[in-house]
Amino acid sequence: MYKELTCIVCPMGCTLSIELDGKDIVSVTGNTCPRGKVYAENECTNPKRTVTSTMRCTDGTLVSVKTDDVIPKDKIFDCMKIINSSVAQIPVSIGDVLIENVFGANVVATQNKGV
Repeated sequence: MYKELTCIVCPMGCTLSIELDGKDIVSVTGNTCPRGKVYAENECTNPKRTVTSTMRCTDGTLVSVKTDDVIPKDKIFDCMKIINSSVAQIPVSIGDVLIENVFGANVVATQNKGV
């Protein structure tokens, strides 16, 4: 079986062709750099994403947030439930950890609020 992906690691956007034997990767072609091969292998075997969202603050406003590391793609909706049920205590500064260890990553502020 073959799968095609567009690499998102760098601006080149290489079209990657991945040959699979069941869940095993047989080959990766089309990558211009070694990072493309690693991206394709990870995307086919264990896809992960950074989550970006907003979180409610104690004053009723919203603050932008993101995970400081990637989490498993199949945990995104669970991560969003955790973010949506949490409230950030004002003041908030960029980089503040607002929720610790959500599937291996912290949720951090990407905006100042009330500072």
